[in-house]
Amino acid sequence: MTDILQINPPQPIQPEPDDTPSLASYAQRAYLEYALSVVKGRALPDVCDGQKPVQRRILYAMSRMGLGFGGANGNTGAKPVKCARVVGDVLGRYHPHGDSAAYDALVRMAQDFSQRYPLIDGQGNFGSRDGDGAAAMRYTEARLAKITSLLLDEIDEGTVDFTPNYDGSTEEPRQLPARLPFALLNGASGIAVGLATEIPSHNLGEVAQACVALVKTPELTDDELFTLLPGPDYPGGGQIISSAGEIAEAYRTGRGSLKCRARWKIEDLARGQWQLVVTELPPGVSTQRVLEEIEDLSNPKVKAGKKALTLEQNQLKATLLSVLDGVRDESSKDAAVRLVCEPKTSRIGQQELINTLLAHTSLETTSPINLTMIGLDGRPTQKSLRQMFTEWIAFRQTTIERRSQHRLNKVLERIHILEGRALVLLNIDEVIAIIRQSDEPKAALIERFRLSSAQAEDILEIRLRQLARLEAIKIEQELAGLRGEQQKLEELLGSPTVLRRLMVKEIEADAKTFADPRRTLIQAEKKVVLEVKVVDEPVTVVVSQKGWVRAQKGWAKERTAGAATAGAAQPEYTFKAGDALYGTFECRTVDTLLAFGSNGRVYSVPVSLLPGGRGDGQPITSLIELEAGTQLLYYFAGPMGATLLLSSSAAYGFLASVENMVSKFKAGKAFVTVNDGEVLCAPSVVACEAGSAPWPAATHVACASVGGRILTFEISELKTLANGGRGLMLIDLEDKDTLAGACAYNRSVRIDGIGRGGKVRDETLEIRSLNNARAARARKGKLADLGFKPASVTRVE
Repeated sequence: MTDILQINPPQPIQPEPDDTPSLASYAQRAYLEYALSVVKGRALPDVCDGQKPVQRRILYAMSRMGLGFGGANGNTGAKPVKCARVVGDVLGRYHPHGDSAAYDALVRMAQDFSQRYPLIDGQGNFGSRDGDGAAAMRYTEARLAKITSLLLDEIDEGTVDFTPNYDGSTEEPRQLPARLPFALLNGASGIAVGLATEIPSHNLGEVAQACVALVKTPELTDDELFTLLPGPDYPGGGQIISSAGEIAEAYRTGRGSLKCRARWKIEDLARGQWQLVVTELPPGVSTQRVLEEIEDLSNPKVKAGKKALTLEQNQLKATLLSVLDGVRDESSKDAAVRLVCEPKTSRIGQQELINTLLAHTSLETTSPINLTMIGLDGRPTQKSLRQMFTEWIAFRQTTIERRSQHRLNKVLERIHILEGRALVLLNIDEVIAIIRQSDEPKAALIERFRLSSAQAEDILEIRLRQLARLEAIKIEQELAGLRGEQQKLEELLGSPTVLRRLMVKEIEADAKTFADPRRTLIQAEKKVVLEVKVVDEPVTVVVSQKGWVRAQKGWAKERTAGAATAGAAQPEYTFKAGDALYGTFECRTVDTLLAFGSNGRVYSVPVSLLPGGRGDGQPITSLIELEAGTQLLYYFAGPMGATLLLSSSAAYGFLASVENMVSKFKAGKAFVTVNDGEVLCAPSVVACEAGSAPWPAATHVACASVGGRILTFEISELKTLANGGRGLMLIDLEDKDTLAGACAYNRSVRIDGIGRGGKVRDETLEIRSLNNARAARARKGKLADLGFKPASVTRVE
């Protein structure tokens, strides 16, 4: 062992070089590189041609394969080939990713329900709007659609830059020379790393009209632009019910959400019967989805963790089945969408059935707008509609300039060659002699006739039959035509006005060829909100100390009168073992039950959703979503207009109406600010005009501290906080003292507390005693000789 150690002594650990990155910095750089690759290389379209890289590569590959829609001489174009062949060429030459990614992109470009103007003409099963997938790529065939001529016709005219493909064996275009802004025509949808895009499709005629207007008048106002392009035009039609202002705001900021709904018609049947037929659906909605939603409503399943259907599920089921008898999908090749809804009876109001379906299914939904894309500067940015148009117009102007310069170069080259030929034809015998006698005829021709190398090379390769006299006439005619074209191209390149005029002419010509009528109706309507009909009748809400709730029909005095007439005693409320009565609230079925949590949140449940009076009721926790660690402390049931006084042990309080505390979410609403160490005090009714014993509006507030201090003041000194909060100081407490409670009153209040030996005590203070503790709000109040520590303060009428 000693010899080994001597032969191979341990090497000291060398410190890492200073330029070695840390794991955190390396991970950050690698993730950012990956994010940029996803953003620019996969998920986001380019503002220039509206295509993602995989879409651009598919179109370019199909163009190079000769799969154009229309061929030369007016023939019908290329014959479709198997999609597997197209995908293989795309993967092998341009897109080194999985075949499913390329095929899925190809399929989407062929679906007329996904793209407003499909770029691929597909044959075979390419899926359906109901979510059915396309057939395997070995079965389907494809070729380019006619409209792709707007993307590919100028690809070989020097209009765009080319870049080496992934292995350097060939080149691919950075963008396609789009003659119209396809980012708006077909839209795009994609999710990148930290970015997403949702660009709706638009009508080609309207987009072209807006482009022309902006080219002619760059200072066009936003309102004028939005008049020309009023809104999206979805492939499946439908109706946009958002207002023009909402659409304009989404276009102005590049982000928003539009409300959309289906379109339908009423078909009259025999004997006065009728049926509702949905013919167009909102974007992203299928007939299968609507059928599943109707099935879930009419035949609901018990939710996870529940033993039975909730009252809300039963109510929705009853509401739907009261107006709808059946629904079936009659969509076919002749009718892309035909969803037939049969009413329960012919006496059902047509609008009632329509509103029920719109309110509870995806027949009315929202469609997002997020105009995020790769801009002219190569950066992913959320753009406004005007920015999209402006950048595309700048791109198109550059494209026309490059196309014209490319053509001018070709014209000048041809003129140069023809000038050399014309010179040769004038001296044909001498040229022939030089070629026959010279060892290097090219150099001799250049020296004798002062030709360029290109001209001399062309003369040496010329055919004998082109030396005829007729050929000289053709050369002169061609030269005249080329010189005229040269003049026009130079004028075009030298005059921005002429260039813009040509751009407008080309856009108008393309619009005339490919424009079609708008499919989506834009008509502002109010979003349907269907309220469950509730019979307004008196009920008594019974709440137990452990939070079990129920609603008995009628009020206590009515039941007492009925029992006396029948000669029987009024039965007492029964509860589960270990439970007892918290309180009863005489209100109506249209009122709301509020539950106050220890965290300051207020949970609301409509009284109409409470279980009936028979049995023990239902725990309120099954009707709301209570946060972990939160306890329900207090309850109140009454009308929306009732006003409550809310306070905390920190001696702060404010007024609020029931309407302000109601929330449509089961998780409730954060309303009262309760800091650590503080406790919510019992709410006090200020005014409530409903019920068998209405509470008139209180005029004063009584506060009692645990230390026995009492303060009363006018209720007008408090503020009403619609959004809740902490409120104003009610009483100035001494150190370690807390507020036991505060209540609104008119004549008297009752103070409950704990006396010696833990005995429950209470004391009722009349108006004279309360007036002795009168002072301004936030004063210390008066120490009362109660003989016990106050725990709560209650209004007595």
